[in-house]
Amino acid sequence: MLSSEQKTWSFRFVRATRQFIKFGIVGGSGTLVNLVVAALSKKIAGWTAGIHESDAFMNLLGTDFHIRWYHVFMTIAFFVANTWNYQLNRMWTFKSAKIVSWWKGFFPFLATGLVAFAVSQIVATLLMNENSPIALSSEIFDGSSGLRTKFYWALVISIFVSMPVNFLVNKYWTFRKPKSKIIIAAEPS
Repeated sequence: MLSSEQKTWSFRFVRATRQFIKFGIVGGSGTLVNLVVAALSKKIAGWTAGIHESDAFMNLLGTDFHIRWYHVFMTIAFFVANTWNYQLNRMWTFKSAKIVSWWKGFFPFLATGLVAFAVSQIVATLLMNENSPIALSSEIFDGSSGLRTKFYWALVISIFVSMPVNFLVNKYWTFRKPKSKIIIAAEPS
């Protein structure tokens, strides 16, 4: 027979596992949203202005380093997918829609997402930069088709690298249940 402590631990483990699976499903749909928005951003920039994802967007303080267009495309896609993921996680994964207002919950989710986004930007930069030790091969990813586009693979890999951290921070910070305050009524003296 299980003790109440073991039952509590088992219940928490099962619930956390269920939440992780739901979070993964939401994250998968968010990944698709992210990829579609990034691809559309890339295509629209290419069609309308002849912009390639590796072109420099802005120089960083007069250095040899630049923000590239793929950083911009990833940023646009992040904000759309982050909003998508927040709403689905709020309604389904963590079911906290009634706990806090939408905006009050969104900003911690966005802050958490920005941390994961920074990680994904770093990973994508390392995968896209020819001088990086983990750069994706330009011979394999030559851009001859969608499946051979380096930017798309860097985007997918960077999303998967940041997902576990994103789950943990969201579970224990963004969607944590508010602490209940216990008020003990005392007889006046």
